[in-house]
Formats: sequence, structure tokens, C-alpha cells
Amino acid sequence: MSRWDALLAVQEQDTRVDQLEHRRRTLPERAELDAVMAQVQELEATVAAVEADKHELVREQRRIEDEVASLTEKVEQHDKALYGGSINSPKELQAIQDEIASLKRRISDLEDGELELMEQVEPLDADLARLAGERSRLDDTANGLRARIAEAEVEIDDELATVVAARAAAASDVAPDLLAAYDELRPRLGGVAIARLVNGHCGGCHLALSAVEVDRIRKLPEDELVHCEECGRILAR
Repeated sequence: MSRWDALLAVQEQDTRVDQLEHRRRTLPERAELDAVMAQVQELEATVAAVEADKHELVREQRRIEDEVASLTEKVEQHDKALYGGSINSPKELQAIQDEIASLKRRISDLEDGELELMEQVEPLDADLARLAGERSRLDDTANGLRARIAEAEVEIDDELATVVAARAAAASDVAPDLLAAYDELRPRLGGVAIARLVNGHCGGCHLALSAVEVDRIRKLPEDELVHCEECGRILAR
């Protein structure tokens, strides 16, 4: 095996590693999960808006209840004054009766308003129940996707471990200085640092080298390091 064959074997394993890592990053389930989580986020915003509307209605309902309780207490106090015997003036008694009637009308109006608020709350509760069911369904879908992602990652990681071991074995047959040159080039050349020179063309960039360059390379010792004049990759010949 030539030094170029050994380095090409390393490149083959590195390419396989890159492919597996890309596959791991771009599992279709990840895109599906992102879409589901986007739906969850949108659903949460809807729930928050509905809950805010309900909160306002409930707050107004409690305000009415407090006001009704206060007015009812006043009615009870007036009733005590009216029937307690401490007031004998007909004019004062009539005034108390009028006040009681006015308070009761106000209480009745408030209670009617409270019933209207309760009627408005009911559909919001129904919406929240429906949204909760939808959230549960989305959570189940997301959990299923996470499980599938985890399973796929385990399979890919097992394959990666095998490929990394094969890469290490292949790298042991490459001279340290050549491997260092290869490792330095790979990040700058899209992961491919060595390519075959075939019929005057670089197998990496697929461009034709000049006739002068091809002739120069042919005259060099077979194991001398040569780079493509177009892309800079190591040329295996």
C-alpha cells in the first residue's frame, strides 16, 4: 500500500464520520420535533390569552361579589334599624325603607351582571379544556419524537465508534508529517484534503491542471507531496 492509499483510507473514514455526524444533526425527527414545539409555543400563547381574558372576568366577578356582600350587610343593618324600635319618626322610617329598596335594586342589577360574567366564563373554560387536550396530544407527539431521536442517535453513535476506530487504524499507517498536513488542510477544504489525480484532473475540485503542472508532477518522485494548483488538496497519484 502506497502512502497515498493509506491517506486515502483515512480520508474515506473521515468522510464517513462527517456523513454520520451530518445525519445525526439532521435527523428528520428533529425537524418534526421543532415543528411540534413551534405548535406548543403558539398554543401556550393562546392559552395565556384565554387565561388573561378569564382572569379579567373572574376579577370583575369577585369585585361584584364583594360589592354585593357590602350592600347586603347594609341592608341587614337598615333592617335592624327599621324593625329595632329605636326609630319612631315615620319620615325616617320611610327613608330607611327607600334606602333598602334602592340597595336591593342595586344588588339585583349586580347579580344580573354576575350571571352574565359567569356565562362569559363558561366558553373560556371550554376553550381551556380543549387547549389542554391539544397540549397533551402535542406533548405525547414530542415525547415520541424524542424517543425516536434518542434511538437513532444510539445507532449512529455505535456506527461512529466503529468508523472512528477504523480511522485510527488507517491513520497508524500514515507518516506523521503527512497526516499533520492532511489534518491541517481538511477544515479549510470542506472535509476533503486529498484527492486522486486522474487524467490531469483533480478528483477534489474536478478542475484540469495545466499541462505544464501535470508534466512537472510526472517528473517528481512518486512519494513527494504535491498539491492541486487550483484547490490546494493533496494529490494522490
